Amino acid sequence: MNMLLNAIHWNPSEGLNLGFFTLHYYSLMFLIAFTLGWYIMKSIYTREGIAIEKLDSLFIYTVLATLIGARLGHVIFYDWEYFQNHLLEIFLPVKFEPEFEFTGFRGLASHGAAIGIIIAMYLYAKRVLEKPVLWILDRIVIPVASGAIFVRIGNFINSEIIGKPTNSDYGVIFEKLGEDFPRHPAQLYESACYLGIFLILWFLYWKTEKRFKTGYLFGLFLVLLWTVRFFIEFMKEPQVGERANWLFNTGQWLSIPFVIAGLYFMYKPTKQKTV
Repeated sequence: MNMLLNAIHWNPSEGLNLGFFTLHYYSLMFLIAFTLGWYIMKSIYTREGIAIEKLDSLFIYTVLATLIGARLGHVIFYDWEYFQNHLLEIFLPVKFEPEFEFTGFRGLASHGAAIGIIIAMYLYAKRVLEKPVLWILDRIVIPVASGAIFVRIGNFINSEIIGKPTNSDYGVIFEKLGEDFPRHPAQLYESACYLGIFLILWFLYWKTEKRFKTGYLFGLFLVLLWTVRFFIEFMKEPQVGERANWLFNTGQWLSIPFVIAGLYFMYKPTKQKTV
């Protein structure tokens, strides 16, 4: 039992050295998330009688919406003060000051990804699927929930979006940050909660009639995911230091509208069957 309470020292390598390049673990987590998501949607499309060929377009829409939305979300919600003077760095994986440096894309915000995916699904439903946007939103949230599991694991591997100090022997010591005290592994807490959300959505879609209630699964996803995010934020260090004294941090304030929207979609009057 004491071993479980001891702090874990965490300082992994950046990725897998494949000789001619390094596959970063964070990139690997995204690759796993998108690949798993494709197979989940394939099973759903097969069940619903949707042409599998339409998955290719869905994959492209989702990947672009996730990456562009998440990047813009970080820029606008968390670091506009910097990026307003470094516009080229928004979509370039480099820094020009104080000297040129290849950084990769550091800074992706889940709230921005959510907005991007909703917009992309509207376009996809209208241009490709030819079904109501809520039809695809009710189903895309299942692979999105599964993908969130791996994104947070990637954050943990990268020692980013860290938790607050535990003030005890329990926790994780993120040696990469030059620290010698344990913090809450908030990324893993969040990842575990997302696993639970994925299982709930999967069960409701495959084992109940809830998939026929337009907007219900989408609304439930919004309520569950952003409620989890709201409460887990209490265990995280604020990502914007100047906002540390706010009543709620940036992530929490941004989560509230999503929860409200989710309740609306869950309980609004709707037809029970869609085709």
